[in-house]
Amino acid sequence: MSAILDIELIRTFHTVARSGRFKAAAEQLHKSPAAISVHIQRLEAVAGGRLFDRDNQSVALTVLGKRLLRSTSELLSTHDRVLAELHGPRLVGRIRLGIPDEYAAHVIRDILPVFAAAWPNVVLEVKTASSYTLRDQVQAGKLHAAVLNLPLQQREPRAQALVATTPVWVAAASHPQPGKGIIPLAIHAADCPYRSLMLESLKVAGHTWRVVLESPSSQAIRACVESGLAITLMDRAKMSSAMRIVEELPQATEHQVVFLRSSRARDNEAIELLAQAIHQHFRL
Repeated sequence: MSAILDIELIRTFHTVARSGRFKAAAEQLHKSPAAISVHIQRLEAVAGGRLFDRDNQSVALTVLGKRLLRSTSELLSTHDRVLAELHGPRLVGRIRLGIPDEYAAHVIRDILPVFAAAWPNVVLEVKTASSYTLRDQVQAGKLHAAVLNLPLQQREPRAQALVATTPVWVAAASHPQPGKGIIPLAIHAADCPYRSLMLESLKVAGHTWRVVLESPSSQAIRACVESGLAITLMDRAKMSSAMRIVEELPQATEHQVVFLRSSRARDNEAIELLAQAIHQHFRL
């Protein structure tokens, strides 16, 4: 019998590749880690080789895995689009979604239009704010769901992991390394996890600093860093070519981007479909 690509196995594979962990993929797909392993083993049997190199902490795509990821991305998107076209008109509702500023452009530009086209009778209302503010509003029922960046140790019961990220200190590529004097900072708005991490880690390490820029805008912070006026803490994947990592400052703790839904929206089909879309397409 000819080999068949099972769409469920492909979805599991993409989720593991995106999250970098079997456990995180299991949480996103509401399956056990053992079931995730079985899915990957079955897909590897079809693909004819290993798809991941694994250790105790994370997984990395093999050459075969990278090739399969590229070749099945459109397959998975087409499957979901066709399914949505068949069922889209029947789904109605309203979703109030929160997104931190640093991820807003990506989610609004690359993910929400796809969701809106598939489910035209679901009304989207989007709010941007810092992660802790959005978390509080989800918990209070003011938002149905939100994308959040939280320290890895701050587990939220209803949160589904999207990607892990370790923030790094960055400065302008053309700017000299900060000396032992006062460190110029561009800091995020209050209730941002990176702001708290920046100030607390510098304090513990005995550094002194001055705030050059305090802003809720990731674009303003990026401009301040690239101009050489200050340094900041950001996701490594969001560094531009005009930035470089500052090695001398305290190493930051690992964080996780998650999708958190309100307890009142636990069984909401529209929010479940939005969660699936964000899980599939979210990238740092």
